[in-house]
Amino acid sequence: MKLLLDSTLCQGYGLCREPAPELIDLDDFGYARLLETSVPPAGEDAARAAVAACPNSALRLGK
Repeated sequence: MKLLLDSTLCQGYGLCREPAPELIDLDDFGYARLLETSVPPAGEDAARAAVAACPNSALRLGK
């Protein structure tokens, strides 16, 4: 599973980081930055929660 970020959709709310801090970091302005694109099996629930937490659909899961 891959975590994908469309940075043009990110508005800097920072809500995605809380469920997945091992996958997502925030820059100085609150915009998401992926630490990992490949999601390990143990992190799949956190990745799904991060995708669900994004109000602008800037994150999505892929293969």
